[in-house]
Amino acid sequence: MRLRYGWLVASVLLSFGCGKEERMEAVRFDKLLTQKKAAFAESNAQEKEFVSGVRGWVAAMTANGAGIGTGLEQNASIAQDLAKSAAAVSAQVGLVRQAVYDLPVQKEFIQGVRNTLIGELTRRQRLLQDIRSALQETAAAFDGFRQSRDYKGDTYPAGIDKLTRILGSYKEPGDAVTDAMTALTAKYNIKDADLGT
Repeated sequence: MRLRYGWLVASVLLSFGCGKEERMEAVRFDKLLTQKKAAFAESNAQEKEFVSGVRGWVAAMTANGAGIGTGLEQNASIAQDLAKSAAAVSAQVGLVRQAVYDLPVQKEFIQGVRNTLIGELTRRQRLLQDIRSALQETAAAFDGFRQSRDYKGDTYPAGIDKLTRILGSYKEPGDAVTDAMTALTAKYNIKDADLGT
């Protein structure tokens, strides 16, 4: 009888210990997200501003064509600058994604939260890469226009249509970091004191 009681106590203690370990893992993850939240918010703001700028430029291009002479050169330069901006915003998102990816996580629920967050950050980086690629293609096409004798200035490169399609399906970034923090806080009852804040 005492042996059974001993096993019961041991199993209860073991399960309590696992719960404590899981909560500690959740707190570590939440701390990391708290540290990265400002950088993530900044990347969201940069992405929204960037996409708004690309939209305005694409709208002007489709309405007026790529232009000729200095106008064509200016549009080529803008396309190159926008492509660099897409890379910079993607790199900012990538810093958050890499930090989340590098954190060792063992417990299933926490892995699910992390995988969801990584998936969202990866989706955003892919979208920014698609925009960057279309902008680079467009910049190269402007160079082709400059060398063409047949080009009259009233058309625009095919990359502009590609950008229009990408931007047409674009969804503004949500606050995926806060969503992950909320999920962890709700599941593990994480308090500010646990995070050292």
